[in-house]
Parts: sequence; structure tokens; C-alpha cells
Amino acid sequence: MTSENPSDLIDAKIKGMTDWRGETLARIRTLIKEADPDVVETVKWRKPSNPSGVPVWEHDGIICTGETYKDKIKLTFAQGAKLADPAGVFNGKDTGATRRSIDIREGESVDEESFKALVKEAVALNKSK
Repeated sequence: MTSENPSDLIDAKIKGMTDWRGETLARIRTLIKEADPDVVETVKWRKPSNPSGVPVWEHDGIICTGETYKDKIKLTFAQGAKLADPAGVFNGKDTGATRRSIDIREGESVDEESFKALVKEAVALNKSK
């Protein structure tokens, strides 16, 4: 029987991806925890087509989600449109009024310090509400 602990579910998801996506998601997870040691891991949107669900990192609200696709990891910041992004880390197509995302494809990486700054800014925004 699989643990229903969200961190264990995320561990299992990462271990189940034996390609670059697992490594990338694991690295992103580490960066999020470095940026916010008090982050809470959850898993949402579990369904038959995605039984392991979507990893979600929260602190007084959602910081970001970590969706995995065949060709990318998509990190969607719930309040991304309200975050300053001087380094231009946000590169996803969803540039709406609320969310913004970062797409990471095979062979790509993210500017780690700028990413951690976004996480910290998202936490500060969540705390300000």
C-alpha cells in the first residue's frame, strides 16, 4: 500500500520518472525548500488519468504547482502575474491576469537564484493577504 503522505507521494512520482523529468522535478523541489524551509507539500488533482496527482507547494496559499508532461515540466505560480520577474524566468504561454508559468524542457535549466527569489516573493505575497 502506498503512503498518502504528500511528500511520500511526490517522492514516488519523482522515482517513477526515470528520465530527465524526475531529475528536474527533484532539483526544483530542492530549490523551493531552500527558498522556503517552511513550505508545505501537497498533492492535488488526483484522477484516473493522473493517479499520482500534481505536486503543489504551499505557504499561506499556493506558491506553485509542478506538472509533468512528456516534453516539459511546467511550474505554475498561482499569483505569478503579481510577481516581479526582472530575470525573465517566466517563459510559459499562460501570461494571464493571475497565473504565470515556467516551462523547462529536456536539456534546459532554470536560473536557480532568480527562481528562488520568485518563490520567496510568492510566499511574501501569500503572507500579505
